[in-house]
Amino acid sequence: MLMAHPVVLRNLIEQYETLQALQAENGGPEVRRRMDDLAYTLCVSTGTRDVDAALIAARHRLPGARPEDDSVLSA
Repeated sequence: MLMAHPVVLRNLIEQYETLQALQAENGGPEVRRRMDDLAYTLCVSTGTRDVDAALIAARHRLPGARPEDDSVLSA
């Protein structure tokens, strides 16, 4: 499986989290559509099937993550 560069993953996470905040405040269809696109990209980039797992996996691959601690990832 191809692995996304940590900088790309951090960027995707930041964009998704920013849009989550916008969605909570006054999200419209454009925000929802962009969130869906980012969720898909995160899933493809991490080899997962849902955005929550993708966010966990992406954070796990960032510099400073403890690679020995995979307790939040399912087998």
